[in-house]
Amino acid sequence: MQEGDSTPPSEAARRGNDYRKKSDPATSSLQRILEAKIQQTGPLDFADFMASALYHPELGYYARAAAQVGRRGDFFTSVSVGPLFGNLLARRFLAEWHALGKPPRWRILECGAHDGKLAADVLQALAGLDAAAHASLEYAISEPLPRLRAIQNERLGGCRPTVVLVETLTALADDPLPGVIFGNEILDALPFHLVEWRAGKWASCHVACGTSREFYWQMQSEVSDPPLAEALSRLGGNFPEGYRTEVRTNFREFLEPLTRCISAGLLLWLDYGFARPEYYLPERHRGTLRTFSKHQAAENPLAQPGEMDITAHVDFTAVAEVATELGCQPQVFRNQGTWLTEIAREWLLTQEGRPNMELFRQFQTLTHPAQLGGSFHVLELGWRSPRGKPLPPRDSHQLALFPCSPAISQ
Repeated sequence: MQEGDSTPPSEAARRGNDYRKKSDPATSSLQRILEAKIQQTGPLDFADFMASALYHPELGYYARAAAQVGRRGDFFTSVSVGPLFGNLLARRFLAEWHALGKPPRWRILECGAHDGKLAADVLQALAGLDAAAHASLEYAISEPLPRLRAIQNERLGGCRPTVVLVETLTALADDPLPGVIFGNEILDALPFHLVEWRAGKWASCHVACGTSREFYWQMQSEVSDPPLAEALSRLGGNFPEGYRTEVRTNFREFLEPLTRCISAGLLLWLDYGFARPEYYLPERHRGTLRTFSKHQAAENPLAQPGEMDITAHVDFTAVAEVATELGCQPQVFRNQGTWLTEIAREWLLTQEGRPNMELFRQFQTLTHPAQLGGSFHVLELGWRSPRGKPLPPRDSHQLALFPCSPAISQ
């Protein structure tokens, strides 16, 4: 597979233009498109297949009407819990605005904004928390998919000029402002390679098409993609025969354009995932790939392309390594429960004696270890931040960026 095939959503959507068709149900049309691609070029690297299945501009899963998230959709996120999540994020963004010296113009750039609900929650909270910060804010959403951009405009149109919807990052990069770039459950949706350990080396999983038009796995015994080979070299060789896992090689392509959009500040990523040592445990022999439809998880991503979500956990060590190479400074790596509880300290004090039980239920769902608080992690990255703090030793040890004393793990 060519390097560009394992691309972030914005690039994947643009590449999908090459395969546009305007008739027939999504699955059959997209299936024919992928079949034709395989007949033309041979078996597809799974990252290429996934990019089309999720981000084809008309037939991809995320190009459909924005009804995938929530109790009536295919999966549940922190945004689905209620507005408290956006309120707590707004408090962290406001703290960054203060750390940057309360600039008269600042920017929040959300990646993967979906239907704009989280943006609306954050903006409403900011307006109530600090009128000056809200008045000086530009809330930008980068969305390459036209249908989602229209849905976001419908929800957030009344917030203009505070809200700016852009198809590409070019305009934002031409006018970088201090601020925050963030994404909730966006890294897990970046296309990834699938690999399998066979006879003492890695083989790449490609997608072929049979005579009966079904997709099936075809193994490529040699890994020919240089970035993938480099990423695999970091994993060692202590794996059982048949061990299958996922590797992303597109974090740089995703992060580097974003850093041009703020002059200083914070990059913040919330997602489910692990640091590298935990991600690639030998006993995790089937990887973390999952598909979701109507809240039902499955493991066959080749069925019904365009009709279900395809995802895998995030290797946060790989994200932090790439970010460090780009000039970012890792500052925090915690589970979501610990991170949100720290941010919520002031809010929790206001609830003493007159608690809002609905908000407390939301807080419990967001932070309890058995719910979203334990399965999700948060990575904060400083970007040219004048008051940036280094990653605490305990966080550094957990993220496995640098060797640490065993005593730190306690």
